[in-house]
Amino acid sequence: MIMMMLEGGTVPRQRRRACFTLSVAAGLLIVLFAAGWSGGLRVNTTPSEPLGLWRIVPLTRSVLPGDTVFVCPPENTAMREARQRGYLRPGLCPGGFGPLIKTVIAVAGQRVDVTDHIAVDRVPIPGSRIMEKDGQGRSLRHGQSGMVRAGEVYLHSDFIGSWDSRYFGPVPVSGVLGLAQEVLTYAP
Repeated sequence: MIMMMLEGGTVPRQRRRACFTLSVAAGLLIVLFAAGWSGGLRVNTTPSEPLGLWRIVPLTRSVLPGDTVFVCPPENTAMREARQRGYLRPGLCPGGFGPLIKTVIAVAGQRVDVTDHIAVDRVPIPGSRIMEKDGQGRSLRHGQSGMVRAGEVYLHSDFIGSWDSRYFGPVPVSGVLGLAQEVLTYAP
C-alpha cells in the first residue's frame, strides 16, 4: 500500500499542496507587512514604551512637550556607541538606527537641569533618575544642563533603563517622524 502511494503520486501531490499553501501564506504575510509598514505601523520590542503595535501619525504642527513621538536618532559618535552596546536597534534611519519612541519633555527655550535626575524649568521629571552604569556595569555619560536650542527637543521615557536624552542630550527636531500612537500594546 505504501509503495502504491509513493508510486501513484499521492505523497508528491500532498507536498505540492503544502508548498503551495505555505507560499500563499508567506506571500500574504509579506503583503500585510508591506502594507502595515507603508501605513506607518511599527512594532515596539523595547520596554521604554509599551510593547506591541504602534502607528506613526503625521505631525501637522510643532512638536510640544508631552508629545510621544517616533524619532530618528542623529548619526553621531554617541549613537554609534549606543548601537555597539546594544541600546539601539538597527533600522532605516540615517546611520542604520531604528527609530525611537520617546516623550518630548522640553523644546526650544526651556531649561533642562541634569543632576541625579532631570528637571525642566526647575520642575523635576518623575522617573528621570540618572544611572551611572548600564546593566552590564559599563559607565554611562549623561547630558549637560542648559537651554534647549532652536531646532532641538529633549526626549525621555519613564523606564529606568531607557536610552534617552538623559544620556545623549537634545536631538534635532528634524528627526521627528511623527506622533507615536498605540494600536495594540501591552505594558508588562
